[in-house]
Amino acid sequence: MSNLTQTDPELLSAIREMLNEARTKLQSAVNTAMVQAYWNIGRLIVEHEQHGKTRASYGEYQLKHLALQLQSEFGKGFYERNLRRMRAFYLTFPIWTSVRSELSWTHYRILIQVENQSARNWYISESIEQNWSVKALERQIGKLYYERLLTSKDKSPVIEEAKAHTEPLKTDAKNYLRDPYILDFLNLPHQPLLESDLEQSLMNNLQQFLLELGKGFAFVARQQRVSTEDEDFYIDLVFYNYKLKCFLLIDLKLGKLTHQDVGQMDTYVRIYDEQRKGKDDNPTIGLILCSQKSEAVAKYSILTDSKQLFASKYLSYLPTEDELRQELERERALLSEIIDNK
Repeated sequence: MSNLTQTDPELLSAIREMLNEARTKLQSAVNTAMVQAYWNIGRLIVEHEQHGKTRASYGEYQLKHLALQLQSEFGKGFYERNLRRMRAFYLTFPIWTSVRSELSWTHYRILIQVENQSARNWYISESIEQNWSVKALERQIGKLYYERLLTSKDKSPVIEEAKAHTEPLKTDAKNYLRDPYILDFLNLPHQPLLESDLEQSLMNNLQQFLLELGKGFAFVARQQRVSTEDEDFYIDLVFYNYKLKCFLLIDLKLGKLTHQDVGQMDTYVRIYDEQRKGKDDNPTIGLILCSQKSEAVAKYSILTDSKQLFASKYLSYLPTEDELRQELERERALLSEIIDNK
């Protein structure tokens, strides 16, 4: 009887190998289909725009209405800014054979922001060879890994530092099918999100939004710790604007804006100016974002002695408070449905 209840190791091993192979093929097929579809959508948009008499205004008008129609038929993944990404994807890789199917659409969303073609090609090769996750790729680009390697006489410390902070790509089916971009592409409902997941999703979108503005933003860190003698603080998002030569600190709150929030951001800015700002850097600025179900608030926090500089120079490179509020409300509307239905 005991022989009947025991699993044959060879049989189990053969089935396990077959299932893992089948899942890998499925992931590869979905990923390739998704990347190719988005590349072709970008191609069709560009070709269609080239027939417009007034190209810029024509394209703006068409994309807005195209996004609404596609969202009604194929789901929320086809919002206007995502169509712009597809357009940029095609313009960056105008020949399909230059697109590597080993990388996901999420990787390409990051890669199309790299303007230097040599750097972009290098990041593509490294992502594939080193099996980088999107988070790892994003970090290496933000830390100027390629540029630092080019300019360093001793490359070993740069390589070791990169390896120490590189998260490998998770290829199991469970994690793969949680990717919101895969779910959007297949028009499948997302898994219910906890409040902390909502905050992370809003930060992801905000980070992408600022980087795509093309106004000199470079990502520095998430949850960056700054300290006083007796207390640690963690800043949600930190950017550096190389055109303004200053840091931008962002604090995201799920709730109403309070005087304490403003005071806390002023503290962050003061500490950052004391501890992190370089001699050639302009004064640090803060940005407080408060997201509620009914509304959102965006407020810049500027220390008194920096207000004149903010008004005269900073504003031309920063998104307005109203633009940030609208972006936050749009993203919150997409995500809160999932929270409410959990």
